[in-house]
Amino acid sequence: MVAGSVSSKTLVIIPTYDERENLPKIVGRLLTALPATHVLVADDDSPDGTGQVADELAANDPEGRIHVMHRTEKNGLGAAYIAGFRWGLERDYRVLVEMDADGSHSPEQLHRLLHQIDAGADLVIGSRYVPGGSVVNWPKRREVLSRGGNIYSRLALGVKIKDITGGYRAYRREALEALDLDSIESHGYCFQVDIGWRMIQNGAVAVEVPITFTEREIGYSKMSGSIVREALLKVTVWGMKNRYEKLKNLVSRKKSAAE
Repeated sequence: MVAGSVSSKTLVIIPTYDERENLPKIVGRLLTALPATHVLVADDDSPDGTGQVADELAANDPEGRIHVMHRTEKNGLGAAYIAGFRWGLERDYRVLVEMDADGSHSPEQLHRLLHQIDAGADLVIGSRYVPGGSVVNWPKRREVLSRGGNIYSRLALGVKIKDITGGYRAYRREALEALDLDSIESHGYCFQVDIGWRMIQNGAVAVEVPITFTEREIGYSKMSGSIVREALLKVTVWGMKNRYEKLKNLVSRKKSAAE
């Protein structure tokens, strides 16, 4: 990050639920890679004491870069990120970043996302599926599900983003401020599609950069069949509504031209 650039005021939001072993590692790597970055740990009342670990990390950082939000219940990834966005937007951060706590998103590659924000992008997605992107140690079934979900979403919504479900992202402040965050109710897998789709509909400049996604070594994935089913259903509805609106507008224009 260059002093005075947009990305020089970056907040990385890390939602946690039972990540006490992973959290110190990912925060340490992040602050080593980008020492000027600030971190907000949004903990959903983890039974394993992740919240307490986050408090200790914050207390032991003399530069005050680590912040902790204690949420009272496990309310989903989307709700945690929105709470984190609100926290960051209430302060002077210019870029807000989504990052997983489990090490699947490499902090050492964050500079790639921030570089594109500084170059003018509103949304930058760390992509597994553009040239140079890759996944490591993923079960084949999981990769097939992810690739299939992205292809389906791309076709249903008519977007060019190859990894619209990807959760490693950087947002320009103004692009988030333009959204009605209160109306976003999607969770998990679907949340990423929802907010990305809304930004593209708003005319945001969306860019993908290649990343290496590495499967977690400690703990377990929060992905579930219900989250995937929710995503497929909502993407189908959004795609149908979008096509209907386009068709209605086309008919209206032809009718006006005929008159």
